[in-house]
Amino acid sequence: MRKLVFITAAVVALVFQAPAASAAEPVFDPVKLADHVKVLASDAFEGRGPATRAEPKTVDYLVSQFKAAGLQPGGDKAADGSRAWTQDVPLARFEITGPITASAKVGDKTFAWSQGDEVTVRAAATGATRVTIKDAPLVFIGYGVDAPERGWDDFKGYDLKGKVAQDLVNDPDFETGQGAFGGKAMTYYGRWTYKYEEAARRGAIGFMVIHETAPAAYGWATVKNSNASAVFDIIRDNPTKAHAPLEGWIQRDAAADLLKAAGLDYEALKISARSPQFRPVPLPGATVSMDYAVKAEKIVTHNVAALLAGTTHPDETVIYTAHWDHLGIGEPDARGDVIYNGARDNGTGVAALIELAAAFAEGPRPARSVLFLSVTAEEKGLLGSEYYAWNPLYPLATTVGVINMDSLSVAGPAHDFATAGDAPLTLQDDLIAVGRAHGRYFSPDPRPQNGSFFRSDHFSFAKRGVPAISFGAGEDLLVGGKAAGAAAQQDYVSARYHQPADEWSPDWNLAGVATDTGLLYELGEKLANSREWPSWKPGAEFKAERDKSAAARK
Repeated sequence: MRKLVFITAAVVALVFQAPAASAAEPVFDPVKLADHVKVLASDAFEGRGPATRAEPKTVDYLVSQFKAAGLQPGGDKAADGSRAWTQDVPLARFEITGPITASAKVGDKTFAWSQGDEVTVRAAATGATRVTIKDAPLVFIGYGVDAPERGWDDFKGYDLKGKVAQDLVNDPDFETGQGAFGGKAMTYYGRWTYKYEEAARRGAIGFMVIHETAPAAYGWATVKNSNASAVFDIIRDNPTKAHAPLEGWIQRDAAADLLKAAGLDYEALKISARSPQFRPVPLPGATVSMDYAVKAEKIVTHNVAALLAGTTHPDETVIYTAHWDHLGIGEPDARGDVIYNGARDNGTGVAALIELAAAFAEGPRPARSVLFLSVTAEEKGLLGSEYYAWNPLYPLATTVGVINMDSLSVAGPAHDFATAGDAPLTLQDDLIAVGRAHGRYFSPDPRPQNGSFFRSDHFSFAKRGVPAISFGAGEDLLVGGKAAGAAAQQDYVSARYHQPADEWSPDWNLAGVATDTGLLYELGEKLANSREWPSWKPGAEFKAERDKSAAARK
């Protein structure tokens, strides 16, 4: 085994000149960060699946670290006023059991589909224990978007009841980079979660997203691994309003072959779908049949919450978040590995959260409270943070801001840094100012078409109006520059993201995580000792929601 090598904090300090006022700021140790990741991403933690035998082990580790740091429990409140270390998160869990029969017909031609190959069917969270679809008509619905404020309606009154719909991933602007949806930057309409919800609202019996790597921003392996395991959802009064009975993805070539058999051309349909004049296109003579059983149950998983109470404004809260969960045990990869360890995603973020908590506990007590929240079920649809946002432990109106950490870079220190989706927030401006003071520059999201703003836990808070950002590591590396950073990111996305290969490696360089954690400490410390209330900028879609609670902030 090769020896673990880091760029040390001393070397980094020669490059990133700290301002004189920050001389007392803590220095974060790459070795300590690495130690946390190696524990959490070990095979003993079995990929940290929520509501599996790995969850108690994960929660116990987090609680032990927060206790050792000297923090207080910040979770659910008991009748006597005491708090637990955790917040119960009740969810519904759905898992396909037994074989999946999937096929399509066009006239006398039959297409037999295999789960994980041509299609990936997920256990839709409707509560049904069996899904049986027999010869349902198939219709292509373009991008599946209804956005009246943008003058866009892909449905044009078409009745989807009893039909299986197929659509394209991302926004209508993706291919050309211009149009009503802001060009390459993905809107919420481009997210597959929105598309599932819209199909359910319109009564479709089934819905399948056509997968292509570029507009999806990830390969088929990620789709297969993320959707073939158990599906979780918050417990809904009427789940069929949010989920069609059949939810899934279909490979691009499989969809194109089906369309061709129906006398239609996939690439021509893609072009027509870019126009606001697009109308749904039924596939002549094409039907879909599916049959599989679903096990449905209610489970309780947990957010872990550690609190450092403020001295003069304890009812005002700065929150750091990082999700502790990953994909657990799933389908074997080419090596036969079935454990999805989640070392970078999100062992790195949790390691930073633990070390931030320790640093705050060791320093002077801040004026405002600071909550260190490690949420569950992010990989199941941001459900732990979603539950918190609707059932907050501390009022959202007086939550100062949320700083999220998800999948930090292990390629070493960078000259730059980023945030997911470039939020129109003064909180992002504050982060940029902190970085500039240390000789670092902000890089706009290099892949806005990926819809990163909607894909991590800060989004659950943003939807409720809370100023929230998710930190993104830079790619202009001290060693190798932008080319090396881009190559490292590409390697991660293609070969490791949501795959068993996301494992701890002795080749990692966590000196970059250490310096990034220092930036986030300084940002949170400034917020916790100020009277600043970060805000959404004019025109931001979540500003109106935040403004509703303005009277609570003084």
